[in-house]
Amino acid sequence: MKKAALYFSDFWNKLDVGAILLFIAGLTCRLIPATLYAGRVVLSLDFIMFCLRLMHIFTVSKTLGPKIIIVKRMMKDVFFFLFLLAVWVVSFGVAKQAILIHNERRVDWIFRGVVYHSYLTIFGQIPAYIDGVNFNPDQCSPNGTDPYKPKCPESDMARHEPAFPEWLTVLLLCLYLLFANILLLNLLIAMFNYTFQQVQEHTDQIWKFQRHDLIEEYHGRPPAPPPFILLSHLQLFIRRVVLKIPARRHRQLKNKLEKNEEAALLSWEIYLKENYLQSQQFQQRQRLEQKIGHISDKVDTMVDLLDRDRLKRSSSVEQRLASLEEQVAQTATALHWIVRTLRDSGFGSETGVPILASQKAAEEQDLELGGRKKVEEPGDGYHVDARHLLYPSRRVTRFPVPNEKVPWETEFLIYNPPFYSAERKDAAATDPMGDVPELLSEISFNAVDGQTDRRSFHGPYAVRGGLPLNPMGRTGLRGRGSLSCFGPNHALHPVVTRWRRNEDGAICRKSIKKMLEVLVVKVPPSELWALPGGSPEPGETLPRKLKQILREESWPCFENLLKHSTEVYKGYMDDPRNTDNAWIETVAVSIHFQDQNDVELKRLNSNLHTRDQDVSIRWQVVDKRIPVYANHKTLLQKVATLFGAHY
Repeated sequence: MKKAALYFSDFWNKLDVGAILLFIAGLTCRLIPATLYAGRVVLSLDFIMFCLRLMHIFTVSKTLGPKIIIVKRMMKDVFFFLFLLAVWVVSFGVAKQAILIHNERRVDWIFRGVVYHSYLTIFGQIPAYIDGVNFNPDQCSPNGTDPYKPKCPESDMARHEPAFPEWLTVLLLCLYLLFANILLLNLLIAMFNYTFQQVQEHTDQIWKFQRHDLIEEYHGRPPAPPPFILLSHLQLFIRRVVLKIPARRHRQLKNKLEKNEEAALLSWEIYLKENYLQSQQFQQRQRLEQKIGHISDKVDTMVDLLDRDRLKRSSSVEQRLASLEEQVAQTATALHWIVRTLRDSGFGSETGVPILASQKAAEEQDLELGGRKKVEEPGDGYHVDARHLLYPSRRVTRFPVPNEKVPWETEFLIYNPPFYSAERKDAAATDPMGDVPELLSEISFNAVDGQTDRRSFHGPYAVRGGLPLNPMGRTGLRGRGSLSCFGPNHALHPVVTRWRRNEDGAICRKSIKKMLEVLVVKVPPSELWALPGGSPEPGETLPRKLKQILREESWPCFENLLKHSTEVYKGYMDDPRNTDNAWIETVAVSIHFQDQNDVELKRLNSNLHTRDQDVSIRWQVVDKRIPVYANHKTLLQKVATLFGAHY
């Protein structure tokens, strides 16, 4: 039983048995005169099975062998596809038969109309009687009595016109062809394509397994093919019966190998594996893209080494220059003291006293810095960012304001800016959205209004129509915009800096000046970096943006750093969110870590953390090209000037 079950487990063996049984049945029918025609039919079907059996020999071919597996799997796809197709065929066929034919009693013609004709319609054989255009009464039987003609559809025999609703049958036909021909057939093609790709990816492996099975199968069979296999059976009969030669079983393929054979096989497999890997590596090296990639990697490595060497040399040279500059400055100071002492003792006169180079340079530098400070003071000029036509992140357009019309003292008769106050999530800590006098009268400007400090760093500001006026002039927009309250919105911008150092720990320099690094943060959707500052919540000390990047347990430590910080700016901030009635005033403080081993710096770096994955933090080199907001650049320039650093 086990051998029989093993034999019938192969598909081709089942096909062999079926073909042989059909051949016997057909041959038997041919020998009986009454069943001669039936025998011919059976033998014709048997011929198809024998032809299909020949496909087994294609498994030897590396090209055709995997295609047999593809055909087998596609037959499974077709089998499941027929369930979907049968639903559409039967539904359309039954509806068509019920609408066209009245009371058909012949079962074979019912089957033809419901299934057969509906199936042929998919391949383009449209029934001629589906509408009245090609209706011909001579091609059908009115009463269904002619066994060779279908029954005529519902029609008016007097007028020779169809009586069924033609528009309905045509509509059903169009829908049927749409879903069956386009949707289902394309689905079948997609299933075939997926099956083909799956098998095609493993063509070589499938062919090797097929070839192994074929060799193992024919290893224990007689070598002669049919019908010459009868000679092999005759030879076996003579050897066993006549000559009495004992049977010698064929040596079967081994399922398990001996230890020495297994070791030899493993050695051979390892040898082939090494050869294969070497050939693959050689092919990759010969590719032009791979060669270019290797050259690019080498060039990048050389550039990196050269940059490191140049950085080390430049840092050492800059350190020497700084030391030399310091010594020259000390020498100049000593010479200046000597000259002043000699002059006070009566040696020489006041006229013709030389001005030492270091003293002259220091005086010029002081004058330059003083003049630059005057230019940089925001109160001396007109705000620019606060007059951008498009309000940030809103579909609001400002009223254009030229430079000469910015001051409130200048008459501007056509000035009619729109009113805009955004709705904020924290409505409890937000001023009213409209300009209703009753609601605005409850606000105390130029004073501390509850938890909100509405006093300006620039002194008292004017209030007109119940609304405060921007001390820096017109902006082209009324209301409070996206800010939280009317009047000054106080903010805090801590500028956290440290010295930029190279790998040796030496401070990097540029143009002899030391280079700073500042802690910045980027919050989407903005593409610019910003200082971790902003407006603190009522009753709080730290800004919201700073709280987003610090762990909660480190907030008290940072508040302590703020107490010992240095104030670098305090006043109006030119911001795109400013309006005529609401503006930002900030206090910028500098928190600088002089030593890279500072305990507070290490604690700060360890507590940097973002709850939102989209928020980014990094230490950015302070430079005039730093990608931060323009008003933050002004603060960074002041900090760089404070420490005499590069900007």
